[in-house]
Amino acid sequence: MFIHYISRYIEYLEVERGLSVNTLQAYRTDLYSLADFIKENINLDDISLIKRIHLNMYIKNLYDKKYNPRSITREIASIKGFFKWLCINEILKHNPALAIEQPKLPKRLPKVLSVKEINDILKEHMSIIDRAILELLYASGLRVSELTNVFINNIDLKAKYLKCCGKGSKERIVPIGNKACQAITEYLKERNFIVKKYNINSKYCFIKENGKRLTRQDVYTLVNSIGKTIDKDISPHTIRHSFATHLLENGADLRVVQELLGHSDVSTTQLYTHISKKHLKDIYFSINK
Repeated sequence: MFIHYISRYIEYLEVERGLSVNTLQAYRTDLYSLADFIKENINLDDISLIKRIHLNMYIKNLYDKKYNPRSITREIASIKGFFKWLCINEILKHNPALAIEQPKLPKRLPKVLSVKEINDILKEHMSIIDRAILELLYASGLRVSELTNVFINNIDLKAKYLKCCGKGSKERIVPIGNKACQAITEYLKERNFIVKKYNINSKYCFIKENGKRLTRQDVYTLVNSIGKTIDKDISPHTIRHSFATHLLENGADLRVVQELLGHSDVSTTQLYTHISKKHLKDIYFSINK
């Protein structure tokens, strides 16, 4: 019965909330882990018998296994969302997850590259598709999943913008600069050759030399590899963070950056103002040693 309701909840998240495949998998993994623990250690399969003490036992088990506090925070969020849905749908009368406390997390500023480091990366010799990907990531601040899901028909190089689908299936228009447009133009010539060679009709903008769709892992591998040229361990999200930080450091309005990043809450975007202040402080003290 427990697994049955988890399946219904995941279906709700997919159909009505439009969550990504990766997010759905994270929820599924978290909730299956809870179900396994409850069944094996408490011998319960009836979801109506779950109490707060049982959930606290599961969370304590995560601490005992030395789980990262951020992983525990995510699992608690999954559990709270699930039991809230059960109550909204009148499957449960009382919510046992209501008062579960989240672990206190240290504030951690995301890793950001300097403008010089970005320029050094973009000066490196690379393939046409790699340059198009990196130029577009820095020009737009796209998430890696958004980049791999960009449709060929959603890019307008004359108007210099693209349409992407972000979290929760929310569409937004993102402007792209001259260098990114030039890099994409060069890539599209190569893409046309690949399309004809393999006689394919892919709706996705980015496809590999073998005609297959570009994956998230391909982009992670590319960015991590190119980061080694400046002795940095970076990911696509590092470039996204750098994009936002550089905009704010050059006077962009916080609300504009929020729209460009596709953040639903401006408080998420405000994190980058702290990065900018730290950056300015570092420059000040490097000059005034």
